[in-house]
Amino acid sequence: MEKKDIRILVVDDEPIMADSLKQNLVEEGYSVDTAATGAEAIELFDQGGHHLAICDLRLPDMDGLEVMRHMKDARALTEVIVLTGHATVARAVEATRAGAFDFVEKDSNFEFETLLRRIENALKQRALVTENANMLRQLSTRSEYFNIIGSAKSMQTIYETIESVAKSDANVLIVGESGTGKELIANAIHYQSLRSKKPFIKVNCAALPKELIESELFGHTKGAFTGAHADKEGLVQHAAGGSLMLDEIAEMPVELQPKLLRVLQERSYRKIGSEKTYAVDFRLISSTNRPPADAIRDGLLRDDLFYRISTITIHVPPLRDRSEDIQLLTEHFLQMYAQKYDRPIGGVSQAAYQRLFGHPWPGNVRELQNVLERAVLLAKGSRIEPVDLPFDNGSLPEGSPAGIAWDVPPNMTLEDIERLVIEKTLQRTSGNKQAAANLLGIYRPRLYSKIRKYNIDVTALVSA
Repeated sequence: MEKKDIRILVVDDEPIMADSLKQNLVEEGYSVDTAATGAEAIELFDQGGHHLAICDLRLPDMDGLEVMRHMKDARALTEVIVLTGHATVARAVEATRAGAFDFVEKDSNFEFETLLRRIENALKQRALVTENANMLRQLSTRSEYFNIIGSAKSMQTIYETIESVAKSDANVLIVGESGTGKELIANAIHYQSLRSKKPFIKVNCAALPKELIESELFGHTKGAFTGAHADKEGLVQHAAGGSLMLDEIAEMPVELQPKLLRVLQERSYRKIGSEKTYAVDFRLISSTNRPPADAIRDGLLRDDLFYRISTITIHVPPLRDRSEDIQLLTEHFLQMYAQKYDRPIGGVSQAAYQRLFGHPWPGNVRELQNVLERAVLLAKGSRIEPVDLPFDNGSLPEGSPAGIAWDVPPNMTLEDIERLVIEKTLQRTSGNKQAAANLLGIYRPRLYSKIRKYNIDVTALVSA
C-alpha cells in the first residue's frame, strides 16, 4: 500500500501539537485527519477507514484510553500509538497492555523522527497481521489446494502447516494410511519451497529390492559389486538443490538407516565402493503408512532416524474420518473422468451417494478415485446409479451396518442421508455408541460429533 493511501487520525487537544504532527505527516506522504476531542475522534474514526491513530491520553471530554478501546473494538487491525506526558507514563503502559502498539512521551525532548519510526513499525505490523488474516481466511474456505481436494477442518489444518513450513528446509514426515494423498502433500511442500525450481526425486523404499536400495540412493563405483559395470550416480545426488522424498521410509532396511542418518547429519555421503566423500544438499520429505511408534516398537524404524526426519510431522486423516469430503471428491473425480473418457455423466443419484457414504473406504481417496473411474465407464445413463458402483448391489456395502434399509426417500439431502444412516445404526446397536462407531467405520469421538451436529436423541431412538 502506498503512503498516500494510508489514513492517519491525530487526536490531540493542543492545536500546535496537532497541526505540527499533521504537517509533518502530510510531508511524509500520508493522508491525515485531526480531532481535538474524544467525541470528535470517535465520529471521524467511525466514518473513515483509518489505518493508524495517534491519540493523546489526556483529552478534554474523555479518557484517551477509552477512545483507543473504541477504535480497537471497532476495527482491531487499526494500530494506535498513544501520546503521553511524563506524569502519565504508567497510563501509557496500561494502554499498550490494552492494545496500543506503542507510546511516545510528549516532553521537551520530543522528536518527530522518533514518532515516525514508531508509525512505520506499526504500519509494518498492521500489514503483516492483515496478510496473515487474509491467508487464513483463504485457507479456511479452500476446497482445493495444490491438487489436494478437501474442505474438512483437518485438511485446512494441513494446508496451514504446508504454508508455514514449505519455505523452510525442515525435514517433514507425512503419516497416513495408503491412498490418503501423502504424495500430493509432498508435492505441495516442494513446489511451494525455495527449491521448487530444482529436482524433486521420489523413492519408494518398499518397491526397491533390499540389495539395490543403497546403490539407488547413494550410487556405486565400477566393480563395487557383481553387476556394477560402470560408475553410477545416486538419487541423493540427482536431488541436489531440490527435495528427496522417501516414500514408505519404514520399509527401508534397518541396516541402511544409520547411513541415511549420517547423510542428514553431515550433509555428505560416499558411493558404494568409494572412499571419496561427496557433499549433498537436499530437503528430505518422508512418508509412511505405519504409525511411527509401531514401526519403532517393531524394529522397523530406528528412533534416532525418526527424530531426525520428523522435525515437522503431518498426519493425514483417512477418508472415513472426513466423510464430509466424499461429495467434494466425488464431484471432482466425476468431472475429471467424464471429461477424460468423453462420457456425458452429469451427476450422482442420491441412492448412489448413500452407498458411497456407507462404504468404509479402506483404500481411502485412491479407492474412491478408482470407484468413480469405473462408474463413469460403466454408467448407462446420464448419472451414476448404485448399479454402477462396485459394491454388492444385492446387499449392503461392505462394512456397513447390517439391517439398515437403503432405499432413499425422495428429496433427501446428503446430510439427511448421513443422519438417517447414523440413526439406523444406533437403533441397530440399541444405542451402544462404540458398537455403532465400529459398524460405521469411524472413531467414537467422531460419532459423538455427528450426534451433536444432527441433534440426535439416542434415548428416544432406542425406545422408539
